Amino acid sequence: MSNLNVGGAVKLGKVLVTSAWPYINVTPHIGNLVGSVLSADVVARYYRLKGEEVVMVSGSDEHGTPIEVEAIRLGVSPKDLTDKNHARVAELFRKWGISFDNYTRTESPVHKEFVQQHLMKIYNNGYIFTMETDMLYCEKCKRFLPDRFVEGKCPYCGHEPARGDQCDACGRLLEPTTLVEPYCVICKGKPIVKTTKHWYFDLAKFSEKLAEYLNANKQLPSNAKNFSLNLIKEGLKPRAVTRDVLWGMPAPFPGAEGKTIYVWVEAVLGYVSATIEYFRNRGEPEGWKAYWFNKDAKTLYFIGKDNIPFHTLILPALLLASHEDYNLPWNVSTTEFLQFKGEKASKSLRIGIWIDEALELFPADYWRYFLIATRPETKDSNFSWEIFAEKINADLNDTFGNFIHRTLSFINTQFNSQIPEPSKLDVDDEQILENLKKRVGEIAEDFEACKLQSAANAVISISRLGNQYLNDKEPWNLIKSDRAKAATVLYVAAQLVKALAIVSAPIIPFTAEELWKTLNMPEVHKQKWSEALKPLPAGHTIAKAKPLFRKIEADEKKLEEMLAKIRSKGSFKTS
Repeated sequence: MSNLNVGGAVKLGKVLVTSAWPYINVTPHIGNLVGSVLSADVVARYYRLKGEEVVMVSGSDEHGTPIEVEAIRLGVSPKDLTDKNHARVAELFRKWGISFDNYTRTESPVHKEFVQQHLMKIYNNGYIFTMETDMLYCEKCKRFLPDRFVEGKCPYCGHEPARGDQCDACGRLLEPTTLVEPYCVICKGKPIVKTTKHWYFDLAKFSEKLAEYLNANKQLPSNAKNFSLNLIKEGLKPRAVTRDVLWGMPAPFPGAEGKTIYVWVEAVLGYVSATIEYFRNRGEPEGWKAYWFNKDAKTLYFIGKDNIPFHTLILPALLLASHEDYNLPWNVSTTEFLQFKGEKASKSLRIGIWIDEALELFPADYWRYFLIATRPETKDSNFSWEIFAEKINADLNDTFGNFIHRTLSFINTQFNSQIPEPSKLDVDDEQILENLKKRVGEIAEDFEACKLQSAANAVISISRLGNQYLNDKEPWNLIKSDRAKAATVLYVAAQLVKALAIVSAPIIPFTAEELWKTLNMPEVHKQKWSEALKPLPAGHTIAKAKPLFRKIEADEKKLEEMLAKIRSKGSFKTS
């Protein structure tokens, strides 16, 4: 199939990096962040260093039932809630160093225009039909109960509470009427069944093409591929495109007045609209097509495991249904869940750490490194202060920061802040540089395979290699007996420092920039990945070295007290 751009080698060039659009009924927590936005940022930064033309997009998911439920709970309008939260979340992402080219919102006129036009193409192509449907209805609230307005017990695995659109435990897509013992989330009352008319997308018609796409895609992680193929095998069912809710995008279909678009249908199409908006804002209205129709382009999606079917089945089917030659997802990188003491994050229960609180506790790079180095790539992981302190103290401070500071401060004091002129390299020196070259290559492979945890650990391994090299060569003793040899050792060590600035930049961008400036070479993020292995020349003057990190308190009780103090000041709000 010509439009299945999935297998084999892909030329360097255009790379579209996307992350799941966060619901902004609440501020994201650190588990939300690592599962989508942060992972996407790390990979986007890597590909920019590789010299690719990267566009990174996402946006605030303002529509849908979670927003309306939260607005009702707070007694405000959904628009007021999303206006405030979108601005706040966008600013928090900036403080975290997330390098979006376009972070937009579902209230964007460009988004609304594209989604409505795209759905009308699908409608005119015969893939959307109407059907009288039994829906749950709350007589007390006088409203239908789609998606997040209703909870109950999952009919498949028995987990509760399961939402009306999906079960968090088994990941299956649900309809509200399939829930066991459903109840209204607003009043907790038992709903009745009432008939209403809705517009449906005939997802089943794309079963064969979707299976072909999934089987041909060599990049998809096995969990995403197998889960999606199993859903196809069980039999795909039509998915409702419209909802009986007030807050959302008006449905464009004839006779659909008063209906709004199902949030997950419009949200996944937002990857396209966000790209269109980015290029319109640049004065290049046709530029988006190079990322969505050029078969040499890569499209990468970063999501949590609960969002798999929306990106591997619903989005590809919606693109195929337009009868246009869209690129389907080249890779969908999924993470498992980051839990807190074995439980899901919950603001109401004070479980978890939210991204605003995290930055009040420690600098962004501390969190960025920790979350990527412990990224839950194959199984759910548990946050603990003990592991957090260990990764910061042992990895960043004692290994990465220590090696860099040892090297640069020695050059400051013993070589007048100039990279020393090396004499002939011995076998050990050559081996160190060869190992460096190998590890830089392995880190690149990890980034491209979205093995970000491995990439982070490999970055630290370079500084571990450097520390061992200094310990073995003892330049502080050599300087007294063989200054030329000490110069060679520091010259080699400086090459590792330079490489570390480049290869760490996707993960800890603020620290990498600070280190690059200390090397007297500003704007590390405008460099190329190949710069990591270009020698830092003898005679190059560096600035005075300063410690890049500080040790943090490893006492869990004290760290919890710090968090409680932040929350006592009023930061711990549900919106």
